[in-house]
Amino acid sequence: MTNLKQSILAGIFSIITISALTFLTYRTGLGVFLLASFGSSMVLLYGYPESPFAQPKNVFFGHLITSSVGIFFLQFVPLPIYIIIPIAVGFGVGLMILLKITHPPAGGNPIIIIIGSVSLDYLLSPVISGSVIIIIFAIIINRFILKKSYPIQK
Repeated sequence: MTNLKQSILAGIFSIITISALTFLTYRTGLGVFLLASFGSSMVLLYGYPESPFAQPKNVFFGHLITSSVGIFFLQFVPLPIYIIIPIAVGFGVGLMILLKITHPPAGGNPIIIIIGSVSLDYLLSPVISGSVIIIIFAIIINRFILKKSYPIQK
């Protein structure tokens, strides 16, 4: 596949996936499904789906772990925001690498969570629900439309 074709398809499928999350968030009463870092996830899921960082377990658990870290620091570490943000990001990144679930876009989740002062409910919606949706879209699009082997079978 040419670079131009790959870039156009990645852009189109990113639009489709983020449109679904946006529709669910703003046109239904089902909750919030958008997380800013999902935009970065699109780069890996549609531009580089063969990357270990784009595999479903990395996407799901990377977002979940770093978001959990952000909520933990927000709720239980009584330090100024300019101190807890970098520490939370460092812990999140470190845990992803340690647990072998690295998904680089998820590294920004503690920042989003701490700045937004979100509650524990944020883990369910948008983190878990949104992650599941983008993974389903990535599997369908990569496997059945683009005919790529995704997720990579080890």
